[in-house]
Amino acid sequence: MSPKLPRITAKQLIKILKKHGFIFDSSEGSHQHYTHPEKPSKITIPVHPGKIIGPSLLMAILRQARLKPEDIFKL
Repeated sequence: MSPKLPRITAKQLIKILKKHGFIFDSSEGSHQHYTHPEKPSKITIPVHPGKIIGPSLLMAILRQARLKPEDIFKL
């Protein structure tokens, strides 16, 4: 059974992605795009200060980043 997803903001999620090797690529309005030198995907994060990222969106972002929910807790 996988652990329950934490309720995190975009700022916290970006910090986690950076620790996993993702780097800032570009931004469009309130959305920031991140890439990884070894992974082919481009991750888009909606950055709305103080708002929590919903669990379904968080799971979708983790899937795109090829990360598991457990990877959030390892850091």
